[in-house]
Amino acid sequence: MNKNVLVTGGTGFIGSHLVKKLLDLNYNVHIIVRPDSNIELLVDCIDKISFHEYNSDYSSIEKAIVDSKPDVVFHLASAFIAQHKDYEIEKLICSNILFGTYILEAMANNNVDKLINTGTSWQHYKNEEYSPVNLYSATKQAFEDIVKYYSEIGAVRSIHLKLFDTYGKDDNRPKLMKLLKNSSISNQRLEMSEGNQLLDMVYIDDVINAFIRAYELLSEGYLNNESFGVSSGHRISLKNLVYKINEVTGNDLPVTFGSRPYRNREVMDPWSTFETLPGWSPQILLETGIKYFFEV
Repeated sequence: MNKNVLVTGGTGFIGSHLVKKLLDLNYNVHIIVRPDSNIELLVDCIDKISFHEYNSDYSSIEKAIVDSKPDVVFHLASAFIAQHKDYEIEKLICSNILFGTYILEAMANNNVDKLINTGTSWQHYKNEEYSPVNLYSATKQAFEDIVKYYSEIGAVRSIHLKLFDTYGKDDNRPKLMKLLKNSSISNQRLEMSEGNQLLDMVYIDDVINAFIRAYELLSEGYLNNESFGVSSGHRISLKNLVYKINEVTGNDLPVTFGSRPYRNREVMDPWSTFETLPGWSPQILLETGIKYFFEV
């Protein structure tokens, strides 16, 4: 009998790729959505997915857990805000802490004991054990600490996957690679910093394989409340990334370096003291990922 799995954040870029991979592996996939969730990324498999609605209260989460009876919860739902405004604090807290805690409590109350949580390398500014880059990463760390409590009381077993810079062929998020692709298509000049910050670019297929491997490890029963970095193993400066894209695509991206200041607490050198998930390694080289993304 195929196992049930529950995914939060399943309508997003990474989550939708995970949902499709789980379907390919013949799991019964359940996802939690809000009433206003955009399910466009799942239209080609919508009839294979069971949807559960979250109405901003605990009871809707417990109903989702009870109805789906998952063997594991993949928790990817998150509000990402690089530089928050005061009116965005509530959104960060509710999405990144309250919602996840509802999930944990419902799991504990219904004997669902496996959680794969999604964190960020930005929880470790300048390689510190705890030094969040911004409020977003502070909320991710706060939730990880809450998971530790549920792990220590024996309610859940967890693995935290901390992501670096993710990208993929159909990535429409307004992030770096999409901005560069839009600039290439429109030929509109893109104003950037000096470009000396190092990036760790991980292709979406490798990211998804990390989630699948984490589930395998949890199912084997050897790990609990451990964190791993999902890294490409290679760093490249923003400036050299643009040069690499030009080399691979044969284009000349209209980018002006040095026309914008670095952000406050800019990550110049990504987290490097992480452990790598046992049995997982990245397979997609940057050059290959660029070809896929820019459809070369």
